Amino acid sequence: MLQKFWINRRKAVALALVVGGSALLPMSAQAQALSKAPLNLAMIAEPQTLDPMASTADLVGTIMQHVYEPLFTFDANWKMVPMLAESLPKVSADGKRYSITLRKGVQLHNGRELNADDVVASLKRWMDVSPRGKALSKEIADLSANGSHGVEITLKAPYAPLLPQLALPSGMAAIMAKESIATPLKEFVGTGPYKFKERRPDQYVLLTRFDQYSARKEAPSGYGGKKTAIADELRFIPVPNANTRVEGSLAGQYHFADLLPTEALNRLEKSGGKTVPILTPSFGFPYFVFNTKEGVMASQPVRKAVQTSFGEGEMLAAGFGDTRFFVAEPNHFPKGTPFYSAAGSASYNERDAAKAKGQAAQAGYKGETIRILTSRQYDFHYNMALIMAEQLKRAGFKAELNVVDWATLVQRRNDAKLWDIYITHSGQFPEPMLSPPQLGDGAPGWWSSPAKQAALAALNQETNPAKRGALWGAVQQVVYDEVPYINVGKFNSLSARSPALQGYVPSTWPFFWNTGLKN
Repeated sequence: MLQKFWINRRKAVALALVVGGSALLPMSAQAQALSKAPLNLAMIAEPQTLDPMASTADLVGTIMQHVYEPLFTFDANWKMVPMLAESLPKVSADGKRYSITLRKGVQLHNGRELNADDVVASLKRWMDVSPRGKALSKEIADLSANGSHGVEITLKAPYAPLLPQLALPSGMAAIMAKESIATPLKEFVGTGPYKFKERRPDQYVLLTRFDQYSARKEAPSGYGGKKTAIADELRFIPVPNANTRVEGSLAGQYHFADLLPTEALNRLEKSGGKTVPILTPSFGFPYFVFNTKEGVMASQPVRKAVQTSFGEGEMLAAGFGDTRFFVAEPNHFPKGTPFYSAAGSASYNERDAAKAKGQAAQAGYKGETIRILTSRQYDFHYNMALIMAEQLKRAGFKAELNVVDWATLVQRRNDAKLWDIYITHSGQFPEPMLSPPQLGDGAPGWWSSPAKQAALAALNQETNPAKRGALWGAVQQVVYDEVPYINVGKFNSLSARSPALQGYVPSTWPFFWNTGLKN
């Protein structure tokens, strides 16, 4: 059923996308029919870093997936496929040893061939820097090169999410030239179809075509298969104001505008062909992260009281308005998928101020300020935070909104002394351990407990997909019990493209290889 769910999602996406005959051509013919003209791409903010390992922010992954590539990636149905690896790994009978063979002749941006030492050095850095990498490092007994194009990963125990963890673009296990590795990164030397050229803060990040790119031979599918850099340049432009992204799209200023406010849909639909709205179904889920390390939210009983005060349905309505864009439901995974579970659902959407006030008093809450960190860059984040603050006040909590730009939020959330709750969102993936990062170790919120460790160990050491579904229910129950974060619901996203932009496929992290402008 999981595969059927994701296939249906992609079919819906494709129907929302295909406008113009060239989008239906085979990739080789389509590339020849398109212009090499640069693409202007309006993003929601200035990226706080270009280091794809150092941040789980989608914006960083969106940009830098054009520069760096992982060993494995996802096809259009979220199935694992090789990228820099020659094929999927050989796994030992006990499920602990993964033998990976690299593709030969893959060129790095500095002109030499990728080898196993680059991969080992990159993965070791990822395990030092990335929250997901840090969590994965605890599962690994050994990581080493085997000749010039072989990599061996030995696990302490079977770990089912290994390949998906290595594939996710967010907080990416990016493979980079070992001589470029530093903290912080000063050079961005990968294998992707585009090279880093220039960054002008608050103006753009500029990537240029890598003419020596070593493409795979398989047909393009999702993030996998053959990548062709058609446009000479990709210019990622920070446009923090959502309405400015809408107006720029309507004026033809941008070839693509990401994450637009839902109320703009009617204007985009009635633009007379000036722009093409893109609705990406099952895009992701917004969620509130709690600071379990310091401050008032470090108390689990207080977090439970806050959870009781929440009305997620009201938040989603404020965030998205149009019911075509959201669904309020307690299950973290959609019905019909292997990880669907109703565990903990009684604690969802209670919106019970009186009950929450009683729980807070019993928990010892004494009127401390709850600092809510949010940003206007994502319109729906801010609107949901406004409703959340009102719900907290109705339950007797003292709530304070701290509104900052997105780059500042991403920076501040790493300091436990600066916030109590922050709002973010994630893509909806078929592997539980891919998101949110709080399921791993070290992510903002710093959730750690014996119940968490036990539930996740049972889930991750079980390699039988049929058995893992039931084990996820136990994890979901712990999330509702301990309240490290609250999954608000599910939402679809709205973006827009120029009618001249061909080949674009709606994605959680938009990518612009295999895309170009009509001549």
